[in-house]
Amino acid sequence: MSLQPRAVFQIPEETQRVARAAFPKSTLCLRIADALGPVYEDEPFADLFPRRGQLAEAPGQLAWITVLQFVENLSDRAAADAVRGRLDWKYLLGLELTDPGFHHTVLSEFRSRLVAGQAEQRLLEGLLEQLQEQGLLQAGGRQRTDSTRVLAAVRDLNRLERVGETLRAALNSVAVVAPDWLQTLAPPVWYERYGRRIENYHLPKSDAARQVLAAMIGTDGQLLLQAVDTATEHGWLGKVPAVQTLRRVWAEQYIESEGTLVWRPVKDMPAPAELIASPYDPEARYSTKRCVEWVGYKVHLTETCDLNTPHLIVNVETTPATTPDDNMLAVVHASLAARHHLPTEHLVDKALNQR
Repeated sequence: MSLQPRAVFQIPEETQRVARAAFPKSTLCLRIADALGPVYEDEPFADLFPRRGQLAEAPGQLAWITVLQFVENLSDRAAADAVRGRLDWKYLLGLELTDPGFHHTVLSEFRSRLVAGQAEQRLLEGLLEQLQEQGLLQAGGRQRTDSTRVLAAVRDLNRLERVGETLRAALNSVAVVAPDWLQTLAPPVWYERYGRRIENYHLPKSDAARQVLAAMIGTDGQLLLQAVDTATEHGWLGKVPAVQTLRRVWAEQYIESEGTLVWRPVKDMPAPAELIASPYDPEARYSTKRCVEWVGYKVHLTETCDLNTPHLIVNVETTPATTPDDNMLAVVHASLAARHHLPTEHLVDKALNQR
């Protein structure tokens, strides 16, 4: 896709007339458009698109839609329907009443371009620039930084499920990149044992039987790792991410006893904050904050908190779930300084009960 930035943002006269007649007391979208004007233009996103190809949807509009769908908690499909059918959205986006909108997959593609181009911050920066021009954001003042949880898009796995799924994920990855090699190695029982998702419902219930299964899975994983280490013609197999995850999980969960792998005693395991919680998101971590437990990440939000001005989010940082709030102060200040938003007073929690 290619991009041809719009030269000037303007709400069509017919859209204005109908919107004002339909909403004489205004709406959130109308008030935003009237107060701030074209917050997101196309030009700041131009580098995310090639110069040739099919014409892309205007990224300035997609940026606004991304913000609006978060505000209203809409799916991509529902947001695309809102662009097509809602008068207040057409007003904010500067669209003709007859604009047919676009396919909902355009939104996920746009987010992918933002992530790939490390351009996510541009959505916040564009809005803050407009707010600063309106006098709603000023240098100095009070700010506070606090964090909240971001849940990883993975299942919560108990210990036995975790090792079983880790080995299954490694086998599936190797099956894609070296199917003939794996077919020669894998015994028939592996197809039955790891052919479907490992779920606690299907696992043994007694502790003794679970110990036996854990040792069996450990031995199977060790066999795969040893085969990878000795596969001279496929030396690159050890660099497959799922195989690297398998090696680390086995080091975390198992020890060798009398020639076989058994569960590592809990007292000898790494801290929960260091353990891989799921092979499908190796960077997700278990953490607690006050009375909340989760597996995933943490987002640190910095907002202004002066009494006489609106409270505005001015910085966002995403970290592993185990990062204490006060450890982020230097990072947050560096980001704020680069954008001339440093406060004169900054409030932040001291980590006392996080892990």
